[in-house]
Amino acid sequence: MAKVATITLNAAYDLVGRLKRIELGEVNTVETLGLFPAGKGINVAKVLNDLGVEVAVGGFLGIDNVGDFERLFQQQGLEDKFQRVAGKTRINVKITETEADVTDLNFLGYEISAEDWAKFVKTSLAYCQQFDIVAVCGSLPRGVTPEHFAEWLSQLHSAGVKVVLDSSNAALTAGLKANPWLVKPNHRELEAWVGHSLNSLDEIIAAAQKLQAQGIANIIISMGANGSIWLTENSIVQAQPPKCENVVSTVGAGDSMVAGLIYGFVNDYSQAETLAFASAVSAFAVSQSNVGVSDRKLLDPILANVKITTIKG
Repeated sequence: MAKVATITLNAAYDLVGRLKRIELGEVNTVETLGLFPAGKGINVAKVLNDLGVEVAVGGFLGIDNVGDFERLFQQQGLEDKFQRVAGKTRINVKITETEADVTDLNFLGYEISAEDWAKFVKTSLAYCQQFDIVAVCGSLPRGVTPEHFAEWLSQLHSAGVKVVLDSSNAALTAGLKANPWLVKPNHRELEAWVGHSLNSLDEIIAAAQKLQAQGIANIIISMGANGSIWLTENSIVQAQPPKCENVVSTVGAGDSMVAGLIYGFVNDYSQAETLAFASAVSAFAVSQSNVGVSDRKLLDPILANVKITTIKG
């Protein structure tokens, strides 16, 4: 079976809550859904581990509050390649409103020194070459510039590492220049990259094709309730998952999709099978407060109702 690693440069504890509507300037009572050691790459690893794929995890953790992360890695049997740095791993507050989107309040955590970064680049370049797929997920911590990030990704690319990039903002813009093997921007992130709004499926495809033209093999655009679309050089496939009636929290839905995609690659699924499975894992994620798949059978009814459309190929 293919070997997988995930990298989370800016790990976090996710404090997840839910309420009907945030009233600004008022006292809001929030239903607490949990405090979880997280970060996008760690979420991907948790889901893959639940699905029976062995995963290594790497990136940075603050030495001051590392305990829950170490317990999680031990409990799940995740190979721990995280580099400990001075300071605390940050806390992200994620509030799901039943009448609106998730609001994220992302606090600042550790700061990466030049020495920390140089050590990470050296060690990660060595260990990443032992893996068939490396998922690089999430934002950049303080001290790591977009230029540093792009240079490191380019080094991974030059070493022949298949990089799955799932990031946003400056990290995504910089990372795209390094031509990773697979990228998964959402609709809004693609709009930010192309510099204008995308108001139809045709416009989204045209923008994704511009991205593809620079040399990225797999481009997957997630479009929220409208499903997702996957472009390769020779094909375009769209997936529409069933509508979820009981949304508990959308936190981790994108990470769950990345895990589902990697699972498909590891198990030699076709493009359509992989996108359908990833869509089902993502749709399942919104029905729970924490990230993971407690029982693979729970995916079956969702998977049976994912609609796949081949647009090209």
